Amino acid sequence: MEKLTIKSWALDDRPREKLVAKGKNALSDAELIAILIGSGNRNESAVALSKRILQSADGNINTLAKLSVEKLMTFNGIGEAKAITIITALELGKRRQLETALEKPKITCSKDGFNIMQPIIGDLEHEEFWVLFLNNSNKVLAKNQISKGGLTATIVDVRLLFKQALEIASVAMIVCHNHPSGKLEPSNADKQLTQKIKQAGITLDIKLLDHLIITEKAYFSFADEGVL
Repeated sequence: MEKLTIKSWALDDRPREKLVAKGKNALSDAELIAILIGSGNRNESAVALSKRILQSADGNINTLAKLSVEKLMTFNGIGEAKAITIITALELGKRRQLETALEKPKITCSKDGFNIMQPIIGDLEHEEFWVLFLNNSNKVLAKNQISKGGLTATIVDVRLLFKQALEIASVAMIVCHNHPSGKLEPSNADKQLTQKIKQAGITLDIKLLDHLIITEKAYFSFADEGVL
């Protein structure tokens, strides 16, 4: 029996094609590792093998990164070259994370938030809702898209917002969304959502510092305008 290479899989199971079609964020950890190793063994695809390798590390990428070349080579289908490829990729990811940690921007005013988010959402033709998660020094731990909507509105799952905040131990946040119309005035829905997030944050001890409405050239700050 021939090895199950990526080219022989059903289209939906091809992580390389999936990355090109849907973007890197659409791939699972196992699918990303499958791209690295290229092929599995006589009995399982690269994705199946990658899932098994991940399971041995309790599904944790950081635990996987600690495995030696010799340990990885105990998996059928993983030779020295593939083991080195996995270790190299994870080490690069670790180094990138360390560099990012050194470059965390600090938010000192609403303009800082605008400067970070305007290039991302300022000139979009649809609404997107993002959040800047901050640590206790007001440095940005992460900036995540929470939802993507139409021309005039986007739906926000507040539970997802705080789930992400808890996962990265954020103590404060600034939420942001754009108005493709160019109008800065917040809608009633914007005001209601802001209060909903603020109240949830009080319960979980995660402070909502601001809500920014961003257009191509300007912004509205709930905090600056005293309506937070």
